[in-house]
Amino acid sequence: MSYLAGEYDVAVIGAGHAGIESALASARLGCKTIIFTINNDAVGNCPCNPSIGGTAKGHLVREIDALGGEMGRTADECFLQMRMLNRGKGPAVHSLRAQIDRRKYADTMKHKLELQENLVLRQAEIVDIKKNDEDLWELKSRMDAIFTTKAVIIATGTYLGGKIFVGDTSYESGPDGIFPAKFLGQSLKNLGLKLRRFKTGTPARVLRSSIDFTELEVQEGDEPPVPFSYDTESLGENKVVCHISWTNDKTKQIILDNIERSPLYGGKIEGVGPRYCPSIEDKIVRFSNKERHQLFIEPCGLDTEEMYLQGMSSSLPEEVQTAFYHSIKGLENVEIMRPAYAIEYDCIDPLQIDSTLEFRDFKGLYGAGQFNGSSGYEEAAAQGLIAGINAALKVQGKEPFILDRASSYIGTLIDDLVTKGCNDPYRMMTSRSEYRLILRQDNADVRLTPLGREIGLISDGRWERYLKKQELKKEEYKRIKSTVFAPTDELNNILVSRETSPVETGVRMIDLLKRPQINYECLTPVDVDRPDLDRNIFEQVEIEIKYEGYINKQLEQVEKMRKLEKKKLPKDVDYTTVTGLRLEAQEKLNKVMPENIGQASRISGVSPADISVLLIWLSQKR
Repeated sequence: MSYLAGEYDVAVIGAGHAGIESALASARLGCKTIIFTINNDAVGNCPCNPSIGGTAKGHLVREIDALGGEMGRTADECFLQMRMLNRGKGPAVHSLRAQIDRRKYADTMKHKLELQENLVLRQAEIVDIKKNDEDLWELKSRMDAIFTTKAVIIATGTYLGGKIFVGDTSYESGPDGIFPAKFLGQSLKNLGLKLRRFKTGTPARVLRSSIDFTELEVQEGDEPPVPFSYDTESLGENKVVCHISWTNDKTKQIILDNIERSPLYGGKIEGVGPRYCPSIEDKIVRFSNKERHQLFIEPCGLDTEEMYLQGMSSSLPEEVQTAFYHSIKGLENVEIMRPAYAIEYDCIDPLQIDSTLEFRDFKGLYGAGQFNGSSGYEEAAAQGLIAGINAALKVQGKEPFILDRASSYIGTLIDDLVTKGCNDPYRMMTSRSEYRLILRQDNADVRLTPLGREIGLISDGRWERYLKKQELKKEEYKRIKSTVFAPTDELNNILVSRETSPVETGVRMIDLLKRPQINYECLTPVDVDRPDLDRNIFEQVEIEIKYEGYINKQLEQVEKMRKLEKKKLPKDVDYTTVTGLRLEAQEKLNKVMPENIGQASRISGVSPADISVLLIWLSQKR
C-alpha cells in the first residue's frame, strides 16, 4: 500500500560524487532537498581508485571548490599524499592529485550530508518516477513510499542496471557488492529517456604484507603538499608513499593465453568501455608492441591493509588474475583481497540534455555524473554541482547558471557532452580545452569565485579572504614593477647559473621574471623586501607575466567566441525548414538543438558554411 512520505523542492537519486554535490548545492541555496541512496554505507564511496584529481581532473576539483562545492575541502581533510603532476610541462597542464583515505572520505561526506540544513539523507531504492496531475515529480521507493518534488536530479553512477563480470561469472550488482538499481531504468525508458550501456572496471585490492617492496620504485609526495581548496591553509606532511612496478613478457603471455576467457573479448559485455582507461587485457591487445605497462601500488587508507593496483583493472577469471599479478616484480606472492571486475550499467545519451543539465523534453528533470555518459569522480562532482545549482534556481524561478567553454573546464565538459555527445565514457583531459592557458588550476578562484558568490555558495568569510588576496596580488604587481636590482655580482651569478644573460645596468624585477629561465625562487637571495604572501599569489603573478602575450591572444579568441554565444537560437525551430543547410547539418542541429550559434559551430557535422547560413537566417528572422 503506497503512502505519501514527504514533499520536497529537489530530490537527488544517488549519493555518489555527483549526488553529493547536487544535494549540498540545492540545500545550501535554500531548497528543501532529499537525497536517496540504496545503502547509506555507500555514500561518497570511491569504488575505483582511492584518489582525487589527476591530469585535468585536478582542474575540475579546484573549479568545484572555487564555486563553493565540497570535493576539494573533503579531499584535503582525507589526504594521504599530494603530488602535482606534469611539473616538467607548462603551467596550463599542471594538475594536483591526492591519494586519499577512501573510507574516511566517504564517512566525512556522509556526515556533511547529515549535518546540512534543508537536507534529508534517505536510504531507499527509487523504482519509479513520473509526473503527477499537479505537474510535480512523483518518486516511488521499493517500499511503496511516495515522494513529491518540483525537480529531480538523477545521479545513479554505475548502479543503474549494474552487472558485474569476472571471467565466466556475471551477476546483477552495483560496485563493491552493493545492490544495483534494478527497476528505475525501465521506469526511465517508459518516461521516454533513451538509455544505453557503458562499462568500466577496477583492479584488485591486495594485502600490503604480501607485497615485496624492497626492489620497487618509491613515489614520494610533494613537500610541502599543496591543497585543493582555497579554504585550506595547511595540510601538514604527506602520510604515505606509493610504489611503482611494471608488467613484463610473462605477464603479457599469461593474459594473451587466456584472452578468450575475458568477457570483454568473449562478447559477454555489450557495454562500451572507457577509451582512456582500458583494462590490462585491453592494453596488451591494443598496444601489442609495447614491452611493458606501468602500475602504481597505492594505499587505500591509514586503517586498512588493502592496497590498490592502479593501471591493472581486469575482468579475467580470478585464477588468471592471480597468475598475472604474480608475474610482476614485488607481487610474486601477493594475496588478492578483492578481485578485479568489470561493471556494466545504464546511462543516457547526453544529447538529450542542455547546458543546465536539464532534459530538454522533461522539465525539472536533470542528469549528472556517469548517468550522463562521463567517467570519473571529478567529472561526476562537477556535473552534480551544476545540476544542483540549476535545479534550485529553477525551483526558485531564477535564471539558470551556465558556464561556457572559456570560463572553466566544467563548462568545457558540459558543452562537450551536450553538443558532441560521447560514444564511450567521457574523460576530461587538458587537450579538450582550446583555452587551457587561461583555464589553469592556479587561477580557478579568479575565474569562478565571484560567480559562486553571486549564486550564493560562497560565505562572507571566504569572500572577504578572496578580496584580500586579490588586493595583495595587485600590490605585488606594483612592487615588482617598481623594484629595481642593481647589476651586482650576486645577481649576475644567479642569472649566469640559470643560463641567461647578466645585466650591466639596473633591471626591474618584472623584466627579469619575463625571462623563461628566471622565477621567484631563484631571485630570493636578492629580493630582500619580498612580502610573506600565499604561494598561490606568487604563482599567479609569475605565470601572468611570463605568458602575457599568449594569454592576451586567448582572451581575443574568447571574445570572438562569446560574440557567437550571444546569438541565441530559437528553442522550437525545425532546422529542415532553414533553406541552405546541408542535410547532415539539419539532422545534427535537430538532434542537439543548440542554444546559440557558438554551440552550433561545435557540433560534429555542422560546417562553417552551415554557420553562415544560420547567421543569415537568424538576422532575417529578427
